[in-house]
Amino acid sequence: MTGVTAARQVLRWIIFISMRLCYRLQVHGREHIPKQGAALVVCNHVSFMDALVLGGASPRPLRFVMDQPIFDSPWLKWWFQLVGAIPIESERRSPGALRRALDDVSAALRQGQVVMVFPEGRLTPDGEIHAFRRGLEAILARDDVPVIPAGLAGLWGSWTSNHDGKALKKCPKRFRAPVSLHFGPPLNRLDADDIALRRFLEARVRALKAAADQDISNRH
Repeated sequence: MTGVTAARQVLRWIIFISMRLCYRLQVHGREHIPKQGAALVVCNHVSFMDALVLGGASPRPLRFVMDQPIFDSPWLKWWFQLVGAIPIESERRSPGALRRALDDVSAALRQGQVVMVFPEGRLTPDGEIHAFRRGLEAILARDDVPVIPAGLAGLWGSWTSNHDGKALKKCPKRFRAPVSLHFGPPLNRLDADDIALRRFLEARVRALKAAADQDISNRH
């Protein structure tokens, strides 16, 4: 284990404990993330806390892909660099940015790391899962790695979500809210058969989110 990997493993434990303190978090299917080797995790995007919840819940450190403007935050950039976040910028703002981000994702996967992406490309505006954007195909065309779908529920309504106004522009009103995260079995590209890979993954994530919603409903 390298020094960087060890540091990120320690950070993962700190994040996990913090998320346990902030939320009544239940995690299902952690065994689906391979103990070693590259993998890609895809999940619905509910709030700005999603990456921390997934990063803490994963048994291995996650390299998450995030928007360049957020990555460049003067207060948080050091943290994003420390945890190995991979910034991505729109082609309109920076020609060649997407290729550079894909190169970074590919390098991480070829080093046997786990990368996490939010295929919706933005926070949900209404609590529902929206169409996955292009990009997954480009990643998997370069590196045919197992894809672990995940469904997250319980963070819609928090101040870090877009519920009742723009995220982070409201006062926190909830503490120790129930949150549920479900990881599904790994999917390989061949498992999709003739179904478009992006839509197939979207359907899997929707099913896992429904299971997470039901989990929270049962806990009320």
